[in-house]
Amino acid sequence: MNRGKAFGRSVLDIDPAVTAAGIEAAIRDGVFGQLRRKGAVVAISGGVDSSVVAALCSRALGRERVLGLLLPEAESSADSARLAGLLAAAIGIRTQLEDITAILSAAGCYRRRDEAIRKVVPAYGDGFKCKIVLPGAADGASYPIFSVVVESPDGVQTKTRLSYEAYLGIVAATNFKQRTRKMMEYYYADRFNYAVAGTPNRLEYDQGFFVKNGDGAADLKPIAHLYKCQVYQLAAHLGIPEEILRQPPTTDTYPLEQSQEEFYFTAPLAEMDLCLYGRNNGIPAADVAAALGIDAPEIERVYTTIESRRRAARYLHAAPLLVQPVHGLGPQTDACALADSVAVQ
Repeated sequence: MNRGKAFGRSVLDIDPAVTAAGIEAAIRDGVFGQLRRKGAVVAISGGVDSSVVAALCSRALGRERVLGLLLPEAESSADSARLAGLLAAAIGIRTQLEDITAILSAAGCYRRRDEAIRKVVPAYGDGFKCKIVLPGAADGASYPIFSVVVESPDGVQTKTRLSYEAYLGIVAATNFKQRTRKMMEYYYADRFNYAVAGTPNRLEYDQGFFVKNGDGAADLKPIAHLYKCQVYQLAAHLGIPEEILRQPPTTDTYPLEQSQEEFYFTAPLAEMDLCLYGRNNGIPAADVAAALGIDAPEIERVYTTIESRRRAARYLHAAPLLVQPVHGLGPQTDACALADSVAVQ
């Protein structure tokens, strides 16, 4: 990938027209050929990743063969559905709205999460809001530990370190959201004989920023080989509405507004892109630090975190364990390997 260039942010530059054409060809072959489906379902959140995937699918398959799903719940940002609708109108795909609040309530998603929070914040109750956060890379934490930020009904925020038990309880409960959305995606995929297109970029796919059998499940993942900044380059080429491009990436999982950096990546996404590229290509931390204008020890900590998350992500990527191979089924293909067929710039 641009190995002839001097190391710096430009190593992640792509030719968006060539990249888009390659991905679109792979989508057509994957959906119509390998998967033998009639179209694609894309859950559109109003974010740049799902917008780019929806646009690529529309160009590859025809807009009449793409269904954009809007899957809000009680704690979703109001902007998510509005921006998703803006995207759908811009690229001309039909949409379906499915509010998943009732399903989450029936499964105990909100109740179970709140019970877990009360293990460390006993006063947490009706009218309170929350999010969980990590220390940033610049904080120098050797072992990043999640804290919960709680806002009382009168607007006062407090931050409390989570016990391991409380953290697991919160994550297990909130994972209902991603798994419920995926259930709805496959309902519509089954109904129309479509494939489910996943939306992770390379940073998310590599570092395990997804829920197993939730947003990690898909029949194809067209941008899993692209760094986040490359997704933005594609978005500009594809004509994604400017308002979507200006939106900071969020998790849209907790009632308090939360960036992806404070929840998971611990550093700005542009920095994480270059750090991941550097780690992938054997670039010394000092060179990455010079390119970013920050201290080398901070990059060393990010490199350590990258490897730690990769080890944890092996479970998320792993296929089910079998006692013995099951013969007679032919080659077992990971649907996520679609991205491997696309030339990486």
